[in-house]
Amino acid sequence: MTRDEILKLLQTVSHGEQTPEDALETLANLPSICMDYARLDTHRRLRRGIPETIYGQDKTPAQIEGIVEKFTESGSPVLVTRISPEAAELVKGRWPEAETDEVSRTLNIGSLPAAGGPPIMVIAAGTSDLPVAEEAVKTADFLGRNFVRAYDVGVSGLHRLAAFRDELEKAGVIIAVAGMEGALPSVVTGLVSVPVIGVPTSVGYGASLSGITPLLTMLSSCACGLTVVNIDNGYGAAVAAHMILGAGERL
Repeated sequence: MTRDEILKLLQTVSHGEQTPEDALETLANLPSICMDYARLDTHRRLRRGIPETIYGQDKTPAQIEGIVEKFTESGSPVLVTRISPEAAELVKGRWPEAETDEVSRTLNIGSLPAAGGPPIMVIAAGTSDLPVAEEAVKTADFLGRNFVRAYDVGVSGLHRLAAFRDELEKAGVIIAVAGMEGALPSVVTGLVSVPVIGVPTSVGYGASLSGITPLLTMLSSCACGLTVVNIDNGYGAAVAAHMILGAGERL
């Protein structure tokens, strides 16, 4: 439930339109729903402005279906990341309105209200970085944010990035996704006056060490104002950008 929904519920009790017992029944699923294999944080949207997201990797399709069922019953929009094709098919079969995306490996049912404000710009160094970049895009969209894409604009051909100069200037936050040596976020941070979030990916040959090399490159950047999230964490980058811009329904 949102803060506004709880306030309206309390007002109905105050005005005698609903009994305290009925209101208590409505609030029965706060702050959590306990399942055999999961304890769902139904209080998170009230506390932080965004609902709990389901991390789908290593969960069985049946487990994901069960968690989605509980969240939809509570009236919460649902976002699943790292979902397998089998789990996506199962959920889609029960909830035809679910939107799935094979590139980002996400599934969502509904979304948060439009938050307004400047867009989140997601840029990717190469086409191989698109699964992580698109995870950030789909998360930003779920959170009600406007977004802009600029893909395959890595440092091996910086003229490609220059073509998006206007979009870079208009963005509220920039998410820069890069594997290999991970130089793109440093370059971008040195060009713009808005926060930049670097996302190292596990893309690259042996010496990139499955994302460790770009992670260390970004952490060692001399371009102040660059913030870095974990390897392949497009979701975390989008949530951070959303918070930087101000989580809409909490304001």
